[in-house]
Amino acid sequence: MKTFSLKTADAKQDWYIIDATDQVLGRLATRVARLLSGKDKPNYTPHVVNGDVVVVINSAKIKVTGQKLTDKIYYHHTGYPGGIREINLRDQLEKNPNKVIEHAVEGMLPKNKLQAKMLQNLKVYGNNEHPHAPQNPKVIKLEDK
Repeated sequence: MKTFSLKTADAKQDWYIIDATDQVLGRLATRVARLLSGKDKPNYTPHVVNGDVVVVINSAKIKVTGQKLTDKIYYHHTGYPGGIREINLRDQLEKNPNKVIEHAVEGMLPKNKLQAKMLQNLKVYGNNEHPHAPQNPKVIKLEDK
């Protein structure tokens, strides 16, 4: 029996659409990260981007558990001395809800050169409209818990 190794040219991508309405942030991000990395496919190869393209809609309507709306803080640095900035989850959801999902999924992907390529296959939209209807994405229903 020979070992199978997928080539980049042989990788086939499917399009999926996920509605984030009333979904818990971490569970949603876990499912999206698995689709982006291609771990659900039988021909998974760690060094090849074999994942699918995922479109997440209604990112402004996600849920979080516990006190994360006020306690979870996102940090970034401007590059200048003393330039550390912070924003809590509630304010970030009002300002840019797409970054919340992108940040959560980014933390669940491998920390190597493939991470940026996988994140290019993630499309996040704050409302119900998206420009990817011609690709005929398959709808994935996530179970509510």
